[in-house]
Amino acid sequence: MKKKTNVRSLTQLALLMAIVLVMAYTPLGYLRTPWGVEITFIVIPVAVGSLILGPGAGAFLGLVFGLTSFAQCFGGSALGAVFLAENPAGTFFCCVVNRVVVGAVPGLLYRGLKRAPRFRTAGLALCCFLTPVLNTVLYIAGNWMIFHDTWLGVSVSAYGYAGGGGFSLLVFMMGLVAVNGLAEAAACLVLGAAVCRALEKTVNRNEVSAAA
Repeated sequence: MKKKTNVRSLTQLALLMAIVLVMAYTPLGYLRTPWGVEITFIVIPVAVGSLILGPGAGAFLGLVFGLTSFAQCFGGSALGAVFLAENPAGTFFCCVVNRVVVGAVPGLLYRGLKRAPRFRTAGLALCCFLTPVLNTVLYIAGNWMIFHDTWLGVSVSAYGYAGGGGFSLLVFMMGLVAVNGLAEAAACLVLGAAVCRALEKTVNRNEVSAAA
């Protein structure tokens, strides 16, 4: 029975990884905005994997997501190419390491929430909503800490930022992606929570029955 469960989990993980890759290299994964910041929906399968398969699976899917994001810096993203030329290690951290954390945290949080059956559905929704929010916050915070000088120059020339840097620049950067982050969070809340709920009722129905 345990072997069957492991095979099922690996199959689910492989399917979610394939979805991440398809979304990463087709228009399904990114929506480019006129102001140059991308809205990404790849975080949805990452959230689903973390909540249904656990934080380890979420971390792995976050790693795959991060590696595809890092690959975009080699010509696919103009701003990413600038960051890569300036600091390859910092770019790798912002693109990959942060996404591993993004994949693991929702699963860890949901692991605690689902112990109380009455919070199970609300926990799914909350964790799906928080996954893209965490992705946005960590990515922007990492960019601010590592590439603040680059962002200062870009923001002054392209977005009209008039501050002197520091914390005000972080606030400005967060404001710049606020609409994108909310769009990602809304999409993950609706689609991610629906998929997770369906999978818990079918694929993982034994676990749900045991917790009820």
